[in-house]
Amino acid sequence: MEIIQEVWRRALSVQPVPPPSVVTLIAVAALAGVLVPAVWPVTRLMVTITHEGAHAFAALLAGRRLQGIRLHSDTSGLTVSRGRAAGPGMVLMLAAGYLGPALLGLGAALLLGAGRSLGLLWLLLAVLALMLLQIRNFYGFAVIVLGGLAVFAVTWYFTPTAQSTVAYLITWILLIAAPKPVLELMGQRRRGLGLHSDADQLARLTRVPGLVWTWLFLLANLVGLAVGTALLLPGLSELVQTTLVRLAD
Repeated sequence: MEIIQEVWRRALSVQPVPPPSVVTLIAVAALAGVLVPAVWPVTRLMVTITHEGAHAFAALLAGRRLQGIRLHSDTSGLTVSRGRAAGPGMVLMLAAGYLGPALLGLGAALLLGAGRSLGLLWLLLAVLALMLLQIRNFYGFAVIVLGGLAVFAVTWYFTPTAQSTVAYLITWILLIAAPKPVLELMGQRRRGLGLHSDADQLARLTRVPGLVWTWLFLLANLVGLAVGTALLLPGLSELVQTTLVRLAD
């Protein structure tokens, strides 16, 4: 009982928001995690977990029966649900994947702006625990367990400053990395690959071309990155607005 009370107390505690210079440095580190080829597979796996988690959440939201989630060593993933093969529920589930990282990043940015960095980490830990119940392969199980243990270690043993740093790093990674898988999908489709992707399945369900869906995904993720940046670095947003006004004059 005391442990539960301590977890609840920590989850609801408020941590000071880091200065803009620190938030900017964390953003640069996240950008490196996306652009450096040697690091990208690890970062890509974080995005895949979020992608498949979004599929699963949307499936449940649409009233579908979730049958399992698989994560693969090539950083791909698969979420299987049972329900109608067409209709709004299926469209919602398919569309949620590529939108998931940016949406989660925006929600995380709102929590960080309120000083809830530790609460965000506990929320992520809860999400990983729920996903673990649906994992259907050993690699995926190992990834979720190791990720959950890492997040738990941060929440329980790290200093408040380190906890905030990790929370901001995860948030920046989600926001910055979100557009890249969409760009990869566009490249695959140009080479005649990826014809069973979410975008192509949506095209068959809605008669809206897959290319249109990929551009919609990319635009939504770029907007998410812009809004998330404005939330995490409000001073930068004000600077950009002031600069644009001066240029217009």
